[in-house]
Amino acid sequence: MHIVDGVLSTDVVVTGAVIAVGGIAYGLRGITIENMPRTALLSAVFFVASLIHVPIGPTSIHLIMNGLLGLILGWAAFPAVFIALLLQAVFFGFGGITVLGVNTVNMALPAVLVGLIFSPFLARVDGRIMAVAAFAAGASSIMLSAVMVGLSLALSGQEFLATAKLVFINNIPIMVVEGFLTAAAFSLIKKVRPALLLSGASSRATA
Repeated sequence: MHIVDGVLSTDVVVTGAVIAVGGIAYGLRGITIENMPRTALLSAVFFVASLIHVPIGPTSIHLIMNGLLGLILGWAAFPAVFIALLLQAVFFGFGGITVLGVNTVNMALPAVLVGLIFSPFLARVDGRIMAVAAFAAGASSIMLSAVMVGLSLALSGQEFLATAKLVFINNIPIMVVEGFLTAAAFSLIKKVRPALLLSGASSRATA
């Protein structure tokens, strides 16, 4: 999902940066001293999950767990993803600095959308229905991110159309894997630490 520096058009880079700044600012409103450790923990989950990646042209495919971030953090997924991407760019050269805004939007915005759509339903169900819904949340977040990465490339030049299609196709297995991982993680959290989900709902309400 990481797009490298020097690939995207200026319009796409600037638009991504503006949206990212807005999302980060809005997300920071929901972070308090009490839920800051939770945000840091999930930022670390994203950081580690996306370290192992397979390059595909100017981008890559990998786990990102943004569905889980969206379900638990809501809008706070924006600053959580931004910090992780910044550290990856600085220390490992993944992605880049100029495309940091676009990469943040491509991974954090689907997380937020998934959180807004699925969290109210997941709060009311248990068992198999909850697992299926969490699976759908994890899979759809990757699907949306793949679409947005492809769109970012396609808007930057006709020469990236083939790569944009390849990114989506190659992310289909990742959608399934992330769906299962999100369902397992969400079910475990709801069973062992339900307070994490309650605090996430609180932060979404106050953001």
